[in-house]
Amino acid sequence: MAENKTTLNDKDPDAYLAGVEHPLRKQNAIEVMALMRKVSGEEPKMWGDSLVGFGHYHYKYATGREGEWFILGLSPRKANLTLYIMPGYQDLSAYLDRLGKHKTGKCCLYINKLTDIDMAVLEELLIHAWN
Repeated sequence: MAENKTTLNDKDPDAYLAGVEHPLRKQNAIEVMALMRKVSGEEPKMWGDSLVGFGHYHYKYATGREGEWFILGLSPRKANLTLYIMPGYQDLSAYLDRLGKHKTGKCCLYINKLTDIDMAVLEELLIHAWN
């Protein structure tokens, strides 16, 4: 059974975001991290080298694969700011239809810049996901 290679570690999320080269991506990631901190009431933790996560849960698939993961997370990627929520963005059209310019994957929300979206709607979406 394969193990999850991205695991919780002791690296500093603030230091990681401070090292992001793209100035807008860095600023946007810091803002979203603050919003996730507010929504979750928890401190951010690093998962692997490039994921900032909040919360923690255990998952187990029908295949027997299991592991640990965060509930809310973000990563300032080269092409966009990626936000992660569990269990994913399916059935969240009530929020996504009002959010603004974005793309989604199964558990990923891709945003080019925060000025493209409605931050109040993002907060609603994060609160829903956290709960």
